[in-house]
Amino acid sequence: MSVPVMLSGSTKMVKTPKNSKNWGLVVLLLIFFTMNFADKAAVGLASEQIRESMNLNAAQYGMLSSAFFWLFAVGAVVLTAVLKRISYNWAAGILMLTWIMSMLPVTVPTTFGVLLTSRILLGFFESPAHALVQSILHERFPPEKRALAGAIVNSGSSVGPLLAAPALTWVILTWDWHASFILLSAISVLWLIVWMAYADKLPFFKPKGGVHAKQDVYDSNADINVPFSRLLMSRSFWGLAALSFSGYLISSLKVTWLPSFLHEGLGYSTEMVGLLVPIPYAVAIVILISAGIVSGRLLKKGYSSRVARSFLTAGFLLFSGVCMMLFAELPPGPLQLAMVVAAFSINSVAFTIGFAGASDFLPARQRTAFFGCIIALYSVAGMIAPLGLGIVVELAATPTEGYANGFFVVGILICVFGVAGGLLLDPARERERLLLLTQKYEEEKAQRA
Repeated sequence: MSVPVMLSGSTKMVKTPKNSKNWGLVVLLLIFFTMNFADKAAVGLASEQIRESMNLNAAQYGMLSSAFFWLFAVGAVVLTAVLKRISYNWAAGILMLTWIMSMLPVTVPTTFGVLLTSRILLGFFESPAHALVQSILHERFPPEKRALAGAIVNSGSSVGPLLAAPALTWVILTWDWHASFILLSAISVLWLIVWMAYADKLPFFKPKGGVHAKQDVYDSNADINVPFSRLLMSRSFWGLAALSFSGYLISSLKVTWLPSFLHEGLGYSTEMVGLLVPIPYAVAIVILISAGIVSGRLLKKGYSSRVARSFLTAGFLLFSGVCMMLFAELPPGPLQLAMVVAAFSINSVAFTIGFAGASDFLPARQRTAFFGCIIALYSVAGMIAPLGLGIVVELAATPTEGYANGFFVVGILICVFGVAGGLLLDPARERERLLLLTQKYEEEKAQRA
């Protein structure tokens, strides 16, 4: 059976996959992404205990928080280059195993150096997760369903901290912060066992000469054949990078500084912080899935991919940045808390709707590497934002003043990068440009022959 896919005003027939495991894999990848963000949230939730037990000031804790991203860009490029040669079942399994190994050293009392090294290694091995997950989904679902499937899986970025906040807070308060990593490691081992039993039994390496058939059923851009370097020179590449950078400014601060901000900056107790932190994550799930549905419906109604992907993402990010600037200036109270929730509930839209837009013009064989390069660029936000905010808080007269100044500047950056990315990312126009380049290269090749 074939279905028509509309891209750039043309209809392309692609085969409908018969694999009934697709939505089952979505559920497992959702859990995979949930664990990916739960272990990020663990350090933020345990920030008070970690800072007290290791006698860290705000700047030192900011360095610890940013350490997760020191090798993130390197891993995003290097590991995605390796993983694109490996079948998806083994690639995801290997990544989960490396996460477990990276967390084991901090399951027992240790030194600041060991904790720092653990976070660096965990960041290195977690960096290709998003690229791998999006590549799997985009190769198994048609364009109009990619945003929804991606939204469900990416909601793990909110489900992880949402479940982790109350559970890990209870574990940390009942035992200590090391116990939280014991729990995360145990759940990760269980996922690994289920994944290897459920996923398709594919060979370790992908067959030479092409991607496995099950991973290539919706390659509506197979007619595009340009050097990878030309993709990295495109306006849409930098547009997606800007959107993702904007979103990751929110993500990195949410998992590292939001609990401390609520406690030090706004004066809530540790127990109350454990109840408040999940709220932005819960709202984010609703926003993310709703955005995925809206994006798909806009495409079905005939709106351009630029509207359904780029402008939609930019609009969400602009709203988030404005809310962040507002809560930085508002006095403590319900209105300020509402702005905090709104500001920190938008981030994952950039990594779902925006990435779906990129798949509208990317050949399947180049998606993973393309996404890996995007991740390498947006990970810079994870390096500078937590450390920068920590320095601002440390130098300010009071923590409250430091948080207000820091978040106001970040809000401006979110708006600037969000708007710039929305204007630059144009999937339909990019597909037309790549088709022209393909024709040019084929003509040049024919002339040489």
